[in-house]
Amino acid sequence: MSLTANPDIALRLEDAARVLLEQGATAVRARAFQRAAVAVRGLPQPVAEIFRRQGIEGVDALAGITPVPARAIRELILHGRLALLERLRGHHDPVALIASVPGLSQERATQLHDQLGVESLEELEVAAYDGRLEMFGGLAGKRLAGIRESIANRLNRFRPLLPPEDGSHLPPVADLLAVDADYRREAAAGTLRKIAPKCFNPTREAWCPVLHATRGKRHYTALFSNSERAHDLFKSREWVVLYFDGHDGESRATVVTADFGPACGRRIIRGRENECEAHYLAPQAAAPAVGRKNRRAAVKGADV
Repeated sequence: MSLTANPDIALRLEDAARVLLEQGATAVRARAFQRAAVAVRGLPQPVAEIFRRQGIEGVDALAGITPVPARAIRELILHGRLALLERLRGHHDPVALIASVPGLSQERATQLHDQLGVESLEELEVAAYDGRLEMFGGLAGKRLAGIRESIANRLNRFRPLLPPEDGSHLPPVADLLAVDADYRREAAAGTLRKIAPKCFNPTREAWCPVLHATRGKRHYTALFSNSERAHDLFKSREWVVLYFDGHDGESRATVVTADFGPACGRRIIRGRENECEAHYLAPQAAAPAVGRKNRRAAVKGADV
C-alpha cells in the first residue's frame, strides 16, 4: 500500500532520522532525513503528485531534499514502506517482499534470496535482466516476461534502470573490507547497539549489532547475516551484510571468510573474489584500518 499524504511520508522520514541517531549514525546522515521531513511537511502540494509528474528528479530538486532521502520518498510513495527503517528495527523480511511479486512462490523467493542474495525489488529487477533468474531460478519465457513487467509496474518504470556494466557504481573492495573489519571488531567488543531481528529469532533476542559508517562519499550500514542459509550453516555471526548507497537506491554486499583458493582464511566479498585477491596482494593491504573516529571525520562531502 503506497503512501501519498505528506504528513505520513514526513513521519516515516523522521522515524528514520531518529533510529539512525539512536544507533550511532553520523548526525549529517540523520539530518538529511530530518530536513527532508521538514521540506515535505511544508510543501503546498502532495510530494506524491510531484513524483508522478516529474519522477524522482522532481523530488530531488526540491529545497531541503538530497538524493538519499529522495529515493526513500520514492520508496514510500510506491510501496508504503521504507526498507532502511524496517531493517534497522529488525522487521525486514526480504523473502516476503520477493514472494509478493506475481509468479514467484514463497519457496522460489527463499531460493532467490539465499542463493542469489536478492533482497529488494531493484535487485530482483537486475537479476531478471542479467540472466540469473534464467540460469539459477529456472525462470524463462512468458513467466520471466511477466515478472519483469510486474516489477516495472511496482517500481513505476517504463524500462529497467540497470547498473553500469563496468562496475563503476560499486564501492572499492578496500572500503567494504575495512567497514567489515570495523564492524566485527566493535561487535566483538560489545560497543554496538543490538537489534532483535523478526525472522529466525523466535525468542526476540536483541542479538544483531548494527554499525553505521561513512567512507568517502558513501554511507554504510553493517549487520550480521540473518538469512535462513546463514543460520543453517551456523554463519549468522560470521557473514556480514553491508548496505550502501547504490546507483539507484540502496545496494548490498556480503562479506565472508574464504574456505579455499588464494584468499583462503581471509575475508572476501561474494561476487568480487578476484578483486579481493588482488587487494590482498597490493602493498597497501597491510596498512592499518581506519578507525571509527577518522571514519566519521570523512563524512564531509558525503552524498546524503
